[in-house]
Amino acid sequence: MEIRQTTDLNSPIYHDALAIRKTVFVQEQHVPIDLEIENEDKTIHFVGYIGQQPVATARLLPEAGSYHVQRVAILREHRGHDYGRELFAALEDYARQHDRLTLTLGGQDHALGFHERLGFSRTARPGFLDAGIPHHEMQKKLD
Repeated sequence: MEIRQTTDLNSPIYHDALAIRKTVFVQEQHVPIDLEIENEDKTIHFVGYIGQQPVATARLLPEAGSYHVQRVAILREHRGHDYGRELFAALEDYARQHDRLTLTLGGQDHALGFHERLGFSRTARPGFLDAGIPHHEMQKKLD
């Protein structure tokens, strides 16, 4: 999978990220569009491509000394092929290159096992609802 990134909201990469997010979050998970599309100009958008087809996306929101991983989504027909693992490897590489050695995320409860296999651990923060979906905060220290 080839992973491309952008901060340009006019970029085809950003538009591909948004299309994946609308499919996964708005259509599949029924997240209201106004909750899904926020902070777009503050994040670095990543999209994974198989050939020229966008199949996976995530974004990083810069925070003090770290990045917050957000909007991780893989199109249904491309799940189960380790694309999520490849995407997270790219996010971690990017963070290291920018001297950020901590990643945090709010993981949907159904995906906690996936994040734990990638080395993330739950923080002490209690579980919470985001767009009506149960989440837990998770963190990973990068070496």
